[in-house]
Amino acid sequence: MPKTSKAGHALKGELPSTIRRSDQKAQDTFAKTYDAAMETYDGDQRRAAQTAFSSLKHSYEKVGDHWEPKEDRGPSDARAAGGPDTPAPTAGGVDANASKAHLYQRAKELDIKGRSTMDKEQLVQALQKANERATRKAREEES
Repeated sequence: MPKTSKAGHALKGELPSTIRRSDQKAQDTFAKTYDAAMETYDGDQRRAAQTAFSSLKHSYEKVGDHWEPKEDRGPSDARAAGGPDTPAPTAGGVDANASKAHLYQRAKELDIKGRSTMDKEQLVQALQKANERATRKAREEES
């Protein structure tokens, strides 16, 4: 979770690393939503971070170790569509509501092996794993 200033605002250097590696609009979206959620939820950093990621996922998707603008705005997975109390699993930033062709293209960009034989659900899972690996690698290189 991002550290906050005395005024409760997300500090740019303390944004999650995947967001720091993303464009300025993604950073601003996350930070502004986080700040507003901190006020709304009486300083609950966990809930503020969840809200900020949810907001980000409506216009961005995770690709490797960063976030890129989505083709179409909207919820990225069943959890985002159902709200915070839904038992549906999250797709971890993968735009699970995108077309199979879009997911296949992302898998191609990330050089996921076996992508041509995967169904949509398998592509989502493979993209999640590839994103996690890329994020882990980027964090190791930063330290």
